[in-house]
Amino acid sequence: MATIATFYRFVALPDCRERAIIYRQAAMDLGLRGTLLLAPEGLNATLAGDEPNLRAFLQELATDRRLQELPVKFSVAATCPFGTLKVKCKLEIVTLGLPNLNPQQTAIAVSPPAWNDLMARPEVTVLDTRNTYEVAVGTFAGATHLQLDCFRQFPERAQALDRHTPIAMFCTGGIRCEKAGAYLRSQGFAEVYQLEGGILRYLAEAPPAASRWQGECFVFDDRATVDPQLAPGSYTLGRGVLQPKSP
Repeated sequence: MATIATFYRFVALPDCRERAIIYRQAAMDLGLRGTLLLAPEGLNATLAGDEPNLRAFLQELATDRRLQELPVKFSVAATCPFGTLKVKCKLEIVTLGLPNLNPQQTAIAVSPPAWNDLMARPEVTVLDTRNTYEVAVGTFAGATHLQLDCFRQFPERAQALDRHTPIAMFCTGGIRCEKAGAYLRSQGFAEVYQLEGGILRYLAEAPPAASRWQGECFVFDDRATVDPQLAPGSYTLGRGVLQPKSP
């Protein structure tokens, strides 16, 4: 059994290269696997290991005031979904191709309990900001999407959206919506919302009878997808293509 911790934060990290060296060693010492990305705009991580070791790593991060009280989503898997540990320093922690965008000026966060009410408003466009292969295995009922092959296409495809229509965005864990929301705000969209904590938090908190989620949720590790109970789903990833698991 492996515990998985997913977290991110947009915060100024001009010393991200030095931080990467420190955090790589700390994660290795604790036997963690997964991916930790750092950039001048913040950090983004999905790490797996024994729960006490994950919490010890989070305590290491919290010695930096910029990284205290990170909103962490925990889940479990029968086996570790990562083969190695990767710690990288990049221009962006989620690639939109706009490293100078201000992610602090982003969408209004909407909690999972309030999300259904927002989606029910007839004037709201519910927007899935994920890629087409992710949308194919699950999404919210009635959501629209921009036929993205990669997130970098979002600025161009978003030109088709009406700036005067309220936009309610969602993605896997929330990070892509932070950047997408900042971009839409920079383009004059007046009313932009995002699902706080993303699909994964919604599935963790929404009562099954009230959930408007349909299908499974793609995740970026060896599980490929998770079901509405956040257990490993019915798909496998082979040669870059999602396929139903064999019976």
